[in-house]
Amino acid sequence: MAISKFNYNSFNVTPVAGKALSFNSDADGFTTQSSSSMVLIKTLTASSSANLSFVHGSSDVGLDSTYPVYRFVFTNCHPASNEQQLYMSGSVNSGSNYEATAKTSTCFRAYHSEDDSATALQYYTSGDLANSTDSQFLSVESSDEDDHGVSGTFTLFNPSSTTFVKHFISSSNAVYHTSTDYSMNFYVAGYFNTTSAINAIRFRFNSGNIDAGTIKLYGIKDS
Repeated sequence: MAISKFNYNSFNVTPVAGKALSFNSDADGFTTQSSSSMVLIKTLTASSSANLSFVHGSSDVGLDSTYPVYRFVFTNCHPASNEQQLYMSGSVNSGSNYEATAKTSTCFRAYHSEDDSATALQYYTSGDLANSTDSQFLSVESSDEDDHGVSGTFTLFNPSSTTFVKHFISSSNAVYHTSTDYSMNFYVAGYFNTTSAINAIRFRFNSGNIDAGTIKLYGIKDS
């Protein structure tokens, strides 16, 4: 049996260093693919934006059965006006109505002031929802100071299911400004109380624009 030999010089992997090799139908038989279980789907960057919305089938956004878990990573989302909270809402009709789907959630927070004068870990009743169509807030009020903002993650499980409700978990940190700055860490978990597929997610501040910041959507592969 003849032994097939490949010319090493035919392998061009330098443009994608850090990725794995896999087979394809090309002449050299190899291609590169991401070795990570998280696949970047879409990045939205705010610039005095009313909201950042991820709608399945629009602008290369995929939010369907391709992945069982989707994660949104928001980085330095800065409000245009003072004392604004970051909110999330979902849609079953491709974004034509974000407030039609009821949500039930629970929320707690931890905070620590910059001058070490105040600390707490507590349930936050103002942050939870009980089968409500209101938007779900994900952070404490952040100020419009240049060095303030909100960063964190929002994870959505099996949004395309037409059998089960859609669970979500979020963790965020924001700089809360009073007489002194606070580090405010918020944890929110809950579910969209619907068996219809969630096919759009919108992020906004409760008032005013998102002055700056990015939100990335990742799909997480099945294990």
